[in-house]
Amino acid sequence: MTNYALPIPSASGSLGSYVQTVNSFPILSQQEETELARRFRDHEDLDAARQLIVSHLRVVVAIARGYLGYGLQQADLIQEGNIGLMKAVKRFDPERGVRLVSFAVHWIRAEMHEFILRNWRIVKIATTKAQRKLFFNLRSMKPDANTLGSDDVKAVARELRVKPEEVVEMETRLGGKDVALEPDHDDDQAYAPISYLTDHDAEPGRILEHEQSARLRHEGLDTALASLDDRSRRIIETRWLREQDQATLHDLAAEFGVSAERIRQIENKAMQKMRGLMGSA
Repeated sequence: MTNYALPIPSASGSLGSYVQTVNSFPILSQQEETELARRFRDHEDLDAARQLIVSHLRVVVAIARGYLGYGLQQADLIQEGNIGLMKAVKRFDPERGVRLVSFAVHWIRAEMHEFILRNWRIVKIATTKAQRKLFFNLRSMKPDANTLGSDDVKAVARELRVKPEEVVEMETRLGGKDVALEPDHDDDQAYAPISYLTDHDAEPGRILEHEQSARLRHEGLDTALASLDDRSRRIIETRWLREQDQATLHDLAAEFGVSAERIRQIENKAMQKMRGLMGSA
């Protein structure tokens, strides 16, 4: 059996050299693959795991070529796919009679899919299982770059077992463009979303200022209320400081045995006194 002493190559350098390197590793026979998988499973033989990985790196390269239409670097796709391959080797059961390549394809594609969804757009365009299925199949199913017609939409929806409106929504998302949050500094007239998304009141200085102002208002209100006689304070509290079940002039007139007009006069006088105290605080 061939023994690979070299470490697992990286796709971060020259892509051409990397592809040439991974294609030079011999393909394992089923017997060799089974023996290596058992060594790794039973004895945690990392060298056996390394041999399983490097012999399948060419598979990752082949799968990565199928995702070049998303505008991402092939080297990045390969690196993510290699992570999926490593996960597959770790979980592979040699006793099931299935070749590693068949088992690993799922894990390789899963990692690539996650990478594409994280990086293809700033705003995620596919968050549910159905949307992901649409995302990775709609491009290849479209006859051309034009917008799908009604019959095409129904055909795609029928093929992928989704609703026609979901096909239309995903096509719209795929055709959209990201908008820069920051304006172009070369354009004085530029107006980007950052201009109206920024909440200046959320700045730490503003927050402290608001908190201090609210505290002073609260302290001033307590001082002003304390300066009132019991009846005036009762009127102000029940008329203005309750969040619900506020008293009416007639309610308080009945409580204190005076007319509603008298309650209004007491209220106005108390409010004037409180305004004076709070304004001078």
